[in-house]
Amino acid sequence: MWEVSGMVQAMNETRREVNSARPNAPVVTPRQRGQGRGDPFRLGAAALLRRLADRVEPRRRQPCSTAAA
Repeated sequence: MWEVSGMVQAMNETRREVNSARPNAPVVTPRQRGQGRGDPFRLGAAALLRRLADRVEPRRRQPCSTAAA
């Protein structure tokens, strides 16, 4: 079964992409990023995920002393 909303969205995006190459295409200014380091919630979540990954990751085993000989 065809998804009508998906077809409409695809047609709109295709039309926007094709018309962007025209000489009279509208100019869209890029979004300016803020000067801060980021959202505190995102930074906290990233730190938590890093700590969780360090705990879940298996530790490397030390090589056997006889393997070097």
